[in-house]
Amino acid sequence: RMETGCNPMELPNNTTFEEVSDYKDFEGTDVKDLRLEAEAVVNDVLFAVSNMFVSKMLPCAEYVAYINVENRERNRYCLELSEAGLRVVAYEFDQTDDRLQTPYHETVYSLLDSLSPAYREVFGNALLQRLEALKKDSQS
Repeated sequence: RMETGCNPMELPNNTTFEEVSDYKDFEGTDVKDLRLEAEAVVNDVLFAVSNMFVSKMLPCAEYVAYINVENRERNRYCLELSEAGLRVVAYEFDQTDDRLQTPYHETVYSLLDSLSPAYREVFGNALLQRLEALKKDSQS
């Protein structure tokens, strides 16, 4: 007999399956398309790296997408984007290495900041230019 974590007899009578299911967010239009989110990530920071694109070789699904990035130091990475965040899964484009245990980052900025001093500099300079432009706009 298989042991389960939830005894259906313990559920109140008025509980529906949707309330119990961990997967209710994946029904209908609530599905988060991570391929679209991956494209947005790429468009957001492409200016600060040498090359970045969503992998067409690795499978994208509702719950995961892969992004290839080459930083300005010419190091290549394959990133996994999931609900847990972003992390490096290989040091080559279109690859995953299950033995690689890298930390998740909440944002692409944090991840790239940890991988590339040149990214940090380019991103910081772009931020300064935007702030200067805002300052000029507010003074006119």
